[in-house]
Amino acid sequence: MRQGADGVKVVSILGEDYSIKAPAGEEQTLLDAALMLKATLAETKKKYPTLIGDRLLVLAAMNLCSQQLEMQKRHQQELDRYQEQVSATVEVISKTISQN
Repeated sequence: MRQGADGVKVVSILGEDYSIKAPAGEEQTLLDAALMLKATLAETKKKYPTLIGDRLLVLAAMNLCSQQLEMQKRHQQELDRYQEQVSATVEVISKTISQN
């Protein structure tokens, strides 16, 4: 990634340069996203060596979206489990308080 004028970053993906301006303080997130995409493109290319260009990019993006959806699902399951634990704890505390 190269630094352009006015905080614009130039990211090279599949030989194409993209000028992207990240919000102030989000430059590292942009860098991390570009590195993640490049790594996913490399992994996808290893699995499907005949894919090039847009097809490779779309499959890599679909893989990233799939991973994101799975993480969201796991996160929601964890939140639900924690909510159950909190509710059970609140119920025990309420019963204890009402008995006194």
